[in-house]
Amino acid sequence: MNMLYEGEWRTDKFVANNEDGEFERQTTDFRNWVGEDERFPVEAGRYHLYICRACPWAHRTAMTRALKGLEDAISLSLVEPVRIDDGWEFSEDLPDPLYGEEFLRDIYLRADDEFTGRVTVPVLWDKQRETIVNNESREIMRMLDEAFDPLAERDVDLNPDGYEEEVDRLVDEIYEPVNNGVYRAGFATTQEAYEEAVEELFDALDHWDEVLDDQRFLAGDVVTEADIAMFATLIRFDHVYHTHFKCNKKAIHEYDNLWNYTKELYQLPGVAKTVNMDHIVRHYFVSHGDINPKRIYGVGPDLDFDAEHDRDRLPADLPAALTADD
Repeated sequence: MNMLYEGEWRTDKFVANNEDGEFERQTTDFRNWVGEDERFPVEAGRYHLYICRACPWAHRTAMTRALKGLEDAISLSLVEPVRIDDGWEFSEDLPDPLYGEEFLRDIYLRADDEFTGRVTVPVLWDKQRETIVNNESREIMRMLDEAFDPLAERDVDLNPDGYEEEVDRLVDEIYEPVNNGVYRAGFATTQEAYEEAVEELFDALDHWDEVLDDQRFLAGDVVTEADIAMFATLIRFDHVYHTHFKCNKKAIHEYDNLWNYTKELYQLPGVAKTVNMDHIVRHYFVSHGDINPKRIYGVGPDLDFDAEHDRDRLPADLPAALTADD
């Protein structure tokens, strides 16, 4: 994998797997908080979100922005879905609206001209201070939900009172076996590491399918950040992870509850427009030449996320903003 090293773009520095062939995810570097740091006050129009529609971590933040109705308060732009030697790129079709840069790494260098680390999305950028506020998706989700709530056009709380500890516990619980588990399987370089990841992944999926037989969402009857985190993996699963990452014991559409749960979340106001399946498929199959050297990508499966779901059989405490047509 490629990265910036002391401000230089290098193709020979970053090692993603340990000596046992297990994929290890890098920690993020910019960890400031809007609203808690006086340098970064809550202001409409001040912040910009750089994302890729293909990336599940970036998708979490785009979903939160959409569900909260923060589109007018926080601008957003995309990088190209295919990432090869030069990392995330802007293009004529998807330009950098702030500085006209060619690569996302140039945005990182504007924040720190001697930066060392991987160049990742999402990036929450402060247009006034011209620096990165945060590039950790979980923390950006929380900021969008809580710090920016006064600017939100939808009355939606994704970490509601009384659920805070449960939401944090759930996000932690699904991260390693599910959200990161698909990557641990796909990027494993030994059979043992791959099989361990796949076993943990499907044990977790089986568990959550059973849980969702009796309750509407992961935390019960309310939509929370945990559901956003789970959805970002589930929506990609059958098109990408099942084949490309060899997570092929079962497809999500073969699970009665996980499949209907995925459809319900997709149909919440604002969510569908954050999903770009073309970007998702092309990113994984074309970007990962070590896994798919011919860079041929699949044309299926043919799934209808707008199809009727059965989740109305279970009670839900949904805010009015999530029950109205978008």
